[in-house]
Amino acid sequence: MKKILFILLLLTIKIQYAASATENNPVADPAAIVLSGNMRFTVLTPEILRIEWSSKQNFEDRASFTFLNRKLPVPVFKTERKDGFLYVRTNKLTLQYRIGSFPEASNPQNLKITFQMNGQVQTWFPGKKDSLNLKGTTRTLDGSDGDNKRSEMEEGIISRSGWALIDETKQRGDGSISLMLEKDDEIDWVAQRKDKEAIDWYFFGYGTDYKTALKDFTTIAGKIPMPPMYAFGYWYSKYEQYNEQDFKDLVNVMQEKQVPIDVMVVDMDWHYSGNKTDNNRGGWTGWTWNKRLFPDPPGFLKWLHDHNLKTTLNLHPADGVAPDETNFAALASELGLPKDTTVALNIENKSFYQSFFKNILRPHENIGVDFWWLDWQQWPLARNEEKLGNTFWLNHVFYNDMKLQKRGRPMIFHRWGGLGNHRYQIGFSGDSHANFSTLAFQPYFTATASNVGYGYWSHDIGGHYQDGDNNPELFLRWIQYGVFSPVLRTHSTNNPKIERRMWKYPNFSLMKEALELRYSMVPYIYTQARLAYDTGISLCRPLYYEFADVNEAYTYENEYMFGNDILVAPITEASDENGINKKTIWLPKGKWYEVNSGTMLEGNQTYARTFKQNDIPHYYREGAIIPHFPKVLHLKNRPDKLLLKITPGKSGQLMYYGDENDNDNYQTGAYTFTRIIQEVSKGNGTYTIHPVSGSFVNMPTERAYDLELLSVSLPKKVTVNGKTYPQSDNENVGTWKYDHVTKTAKVYIPKTSCKQKTEINIRFYK
Repeated sequence: MKKILFILLLLTIKIQYAASATENNPVADPAAIVLSGNMRFTVLTPEILRIEWSSKQNFEDRASFTFLNRKLPVPVFKTERKDGFLYVRTNKLTLQYRIGSFPEASNPQNLKITFQMNGQVQTWFPGKKDSLNLKGTTRTLDGSDGDNKRSEMEEGIISRSGWALIDETKQRGDGSISLMLEKDDEIDWVAQRKDKEAIDWYFFGYGTDYKTALKDFTTIAGKIPMPPMYAFGYWYSKYEQYNEQDFKDLVNVMQEKQVPIDVMVVDMDWHYSGNKTDNNRGGWTGWTWNKRLFPDPPGFLKWLHDHNLKTTLNLHPADGVAPDETNFAALASELGLPKDTTVALNIENKSFYQSFFKNILRPHENIGVDFWWLDWQQWPLARNEEKLGNTFWLNHVFYNDMKLQKRGRPMIFHRWGGLGNHRYQIGFSGDSHANFSTLAFQPYFTATASNVGYGYWSHDIGGHYQDGDNNPELFLRWIQYGVFSPVLRTHSTNNPKIERRMWKYPNFSLMKEALELRYSMVPYIYTQARLAYDTGISLCRPLYYEFADVNEAYTYENEYMFGNDILVAPITEASDENGINKKTIWLPKGKWYEVNSGTMLEGNQTYARTFKQNDIPHYYREGAIIPHFPKVLHLKNRPDKLLLKITPGKSGQLMYYGDENDNDNYQTGAYTFTRIIQEVSKGNGTYTIHPVSGSFVNMPTERAYDLELLSVSLPKKVTVNGKTYPQSDNENVGTWKYDHVTKTAKVYIPKTSCKQKTEINIRFYK
């Protein structure tokens, strides 16, 4: 018991330290730096070395697009100069550099790094290829059909080779490079490197300690910010010329049918988009509300907010701002440009940014637009700043502008712009094809993106392009995958034959059931989002993070961990003629509770399982405590009850997280953790809900709990804080019940103060 409490204390301290370490300083401690002529080496961690070469010795101490924070505690290391070589040794790596030489692939003896992995010496040198890199992600899934996008996935920071190299001056997929960020009172602004011929490498040598590699990556590259809680609800989206009443009708039907929803996406037809009915005004780019479709924009947005919905509008900004757009004259006047000519998009210019946001975007935000869907598909590189990637820079500016405005927790909905883009969620993956083979690729793609910290992809659930009729099973299976993906947003292209109103499908009840499961799991998802912020480990991640030495963890790509305690293996193939899917499941070592069947399965082996249409194969780790909400229809208000699903087999714990849901105060200490522990001894269980630690504005002061003990024998006695609870089937607080079929015991605990400790003791029949 003392050992458990000590470990928990250390964990709490670690979390609190990680939460407080939000300030980034790009200037490394001089004690971490080793100079040798035109070379500069910085020891960032025992496993990360920064390697710079500059013929002018113009080394960079500014933040880059990828790396913001180099002021770390200096690791223990030694330097030695011997026989013409410089050696830098940490307890993990040894760097050898031929003094006065240039680090190049043609002469690997000039520079090399060695380290131990699995008892073998591994060697890296400039130009060495890494054929075992575990990949990261790519800018877009536009045109995704099956796994045709696999070859476009860029390299990540972890590899089965045990090492990875980030070359800051190497061209990214869009032709850009990682430029510098000049410190500014508003938004840190883009700047060119002082020496454009310089080398700037970061060597990662973590072996198979993938989790530590990601933790350290986000320490120097910036944390993965938490999305607001509402982002984990359901987003309705479709590219269709809806008008104001159409949206209201959609919301009314969903609320009538009790379909939970939190975000309404308004695609490009909110503005004039070149329709003949509007005298061809506008086009793909537009900034002025189409009053034919939306006669009262402020009233429309207020109506959505009154119905507990957040709203995003779609932007295609590439064509700039035309003279017939609202507030064009103010923009052109401030920039000193002609008032009869389209103002070109020039977001890399700070004066343009300031005037554009002030005159064009701010008026929409002032009437209720919550965040922007930035749909950039045009030229990859900025036209007025060398090697600047438009995707990354748009994300940086839009995200940080929202942060400045303090209108809610910053969130940008756009594509991935390269390393460092994990700081700007959420990713819009683009226009994929609607078929099972494309769906089958998305679990692998989404989990693998965590290898670069990009943990919040949002896919077009159901697929974007569709050939033929609507496929109810395909849409259902895509929604079910969406339940266990970062963001659940249905969408499709502008095709009247494609149906995304799930109540129009014959299997609507199963789709709604899946959505209800998603909403019930939000407490778990939100807690895991906080852990991603603290640790750099994303919500969806590959199995090999924990089981690096087992080959199946790499080969079963369709399986992934959803947070720390749930393994998911979604159905991504069509069923047989009887509506049944047969699937081979590999479970890692340990015991796993199969939620669909209520069966405990022994791990470190494969199983041939069958699943029905309503099944989403997912497994709770033994000893896990999975928090759920009771039935909710939106996430605006936090329920005052938690359902705790607890799997047997071993002791376990949950650090249940809470904060203000839609601001950045969590980064400065406004949050709570409630520690919940399961201790198993000789078949009996003690379940302790500790007093809440921490605080935030309007935090819950009391909470009720339902404990659901999975796969257990019949309880002999249940006591809560020393009071014996009677067995009853009426589900009243202060009682417990047992289901002999599912082998589930439930205990109903009344509301108690969150500052009070609650201890539940259960003795079971053997």
